[in-house]
Amino acid sequence: MRAGRRAEMSSTRKRTLHEGAHKLDGDSDDDLPDETPRRSGVRQNFNEAAHKLGYWPVAPAPRKTREPSDVIKAAHDDDRDVVAHASRLVLGLGALGIVFGDIGTSPLYSMQVIFGQHKQAAHTTVGGVYGIVSLIFWALVIVVSIKYAIVIMRAHNRGDGGIMALTALISRKKVPRAAALITLGLLGAGLFFGDGMITPAISVTSAVEGLKVATPGLSHSLIDPIALVILIALFTAQRFGTAAVGWLFGPVMLLWFGTIGVLGASHVVQHPAVLQALSPTWGARFMLDHGVAAWLALGGVVLAVTGAEALYADRGHFGATPIRMTWFAIVFPAVLLNYLGQGALILSDHKAISNPFYLVAPGWGRLPLVFLATAATIIASQAALTGSFSVAKQAVQLGFMPRLRIVHTAEVEGQIYVPIINWLLCAGVVALVLVFRNSNKLSDIYGVAVTGTFILDTTLFVAVARSLWQTPKWRLFPMVVLFYVVEVSFFSANVTKVAHGAWLPLLVGVIVANVMLTWRKGRDVLTRNRTEEEGSLQAFLEGMCAADPPIVRLPGTAIFLNPNKQTTPLAMRAQVEHLHAFQETVVMVSLDPIPIPRVDKEDRFAAERLGKGLFKIIYLTIRTGYRDRTDLPAALALARKRGMLPRNLDLEHASYFVSRMSIAQTDGHGMPPWRKRLFIAMARNSSSPIEHFGLPWDRTVTSGSQVAL
Repeated sequence: MRAGRRAEMSSTRKRTLHEGAHKLDGDSDDDLPDETPRRSGVRQNFNEAAHKLGYWPVAPAPRKTREPSDVIKAAHDDDRDVVAHASRLVLGLGALGIVFGDIGTSPLYSMQVIFGQHKQAAHTTVGGVYGIVSLIFWALVIVVSIKYAIVIMRAHNRGDGGIMALTALISRKKVPRAAALITLGLLGAGLFFGDGMITPAISVTSAVEGLKVATPGLSHSLIDPIALVILIALFTAQRFGTAAVGWLFGPVMLLWFGTIGVLGASHVVQHPAVLQALSPTWGARFMLDHGVAAWLALGGVVLAVTGAEALYADRGHFGATPIRMTWFAIVFPAVLLNYLGQGALILSDHKAISNPFYLVAPGWGRLPLVFLATAATIIASQAALTGSFSVAKQAVQLGFMPRLRIVHTAEVEGQIYVPIINWLLCAGVVALVLVFRNSNKLSDIYGVAVTGTFILDTTLFVAVARSLWQTPKWRLFPMVVLFYVVEVSFFSANVTKVAHGAWLPLLVGVIVANVMLTWRKGRDVLTRNRTEEEGSLQAFLEGMCAADPPIVRLPGTAIFLNPNKQTTPLAMRAQVEHLHAFQETVVMVSLDPIPIPRVDKEDRFAAERLGKGLFKIIYLTIRTGYRDRTDLPAALALARKRGMLPRNLDLEHASYFVSRMSIAQTDGHGMPPWRKRLFIAMARNSSSPIEHFGLPWDRTVTSGSQVAL
């Protein structure tokens, strides 16, 4: 009887038998006595002698939510700031080497240029010296301390700063007149590249010129070759990264600021009356007494605040507090003491205007100061290059530039190298040194790009404050008027230098902004035309179910890249139409660029199944910030690890399919012909999607297609 019952049970349902479990009568819900409490759908565990225990239900593990967190969905994402991974002192030391290199080396040439090129107003009298020092001091207070270090630092895109971050924030939040503001933001990014050419040229050249003071017997014809050797070596070394020597930047710049502060203080102690120059009355009197000549001298005063935008642009690397702390505690006092010391020296020795920075040092200390200044300017130039690479990467990920080859030189965040940007800047820097030949002439073109960026930062900040923060006009108006008066004065004084070569950074800015706008517009037009050719993905999957003859299923995993889930990847359509085949496992991947610096792992992925019947595919969305690395295989492995893809998905042997489009120019509307030609040229020269997404060359199939523009 019992044997018959067991035979009947085994014929209807398989069981897993552990030691002692065979003594149970059954394991299905139907075999349980009526009085036994049991919850529907709850499984049992059978271990040794489990029949001696009661029925203890084991609940299933809770499912992980797949919805994006509030970080992605909520409107207050912009309030999330930088998460510090080190102490403020460590971050402040790092900021010394990255953020303050440009503005910290300005004392090398600022006073020399002002008293050398603006002699009509900048006299070596008490009124002239105090007036210039007063203007420099209040420029540092208003532009750097108040505007960048305190006010504009509040406007950030999830911790990140800079004009590209402001542009992304305005684009995402749909601020009124967003199109015009985005155009201004892109112009500011272009001016940043123009400034990236001038900063290394003038900084290194002015440092090397100190050899003329330290070693008067040295031939002046050697200055330019020495500067060129240093600059070319700097650009050549970019492909190796700065991970090996980057830790030295902070200590070297700390030594630099300590040295220039002590040298300046030594002269202030000898002539304490120079502290009167801190009064704004001296600056105002200077402007009133000399009129137009004083206004033109502002073109030299602005050199003291070049690099101020770096405080804001590097906000995402160090956070607002360490940057403010370092500026007010170390950098501002050091550069101010040095300017005061140079002023005191000029009053005591009028001939010192030939090179007041090096002459504040005693004779025995000038040659070591040249080497220290060269090291500081190399660090400042490196910071300018790193900033240019970062802006280029942000523009690519925000869709304003075509795919560029971006090399990650280290695992450290921000350590990247963009070859085309590097060599374009190198060519520009070498040309500037060869054409202008000394720092005084280079200063003629310096300042236009910087002051233009100042004005654009203020304009975008006002839009954010009014539209997003709802700041009342009565609170915003006085501050904005102060910023505009100072910055427009600086910009207008520098516009007079256009005839002397200042048109170059402006031209670079206009060209770069036009390239970005053309790429964005062309990509939108191309996407519309491509969507029509690709057709609906849902209809395509449904059509495969009714295909005659039936679609052949191929073993293995296929991964297709596509911008969205509405359209069919051209490579997928070509495979089905020409080969009449479809892989057993298909994953379609879309990258969703989020206009924030980085996306957390918890918010990185979203997965769903599309299709029906035998032709279902997995659709995976990978959200990326504009500072995230675009490594598709690594992202897929992380998605599998986090349970967004099947655990047994064979990614190690999967095949990747990408669509390579050939763009055909047409007479259709949407873009002028010259812009279409520019867009097609950029598309043809953009980096390969295999390199851009880090795909394995031996497992990637490229399918060609033609799309009209």
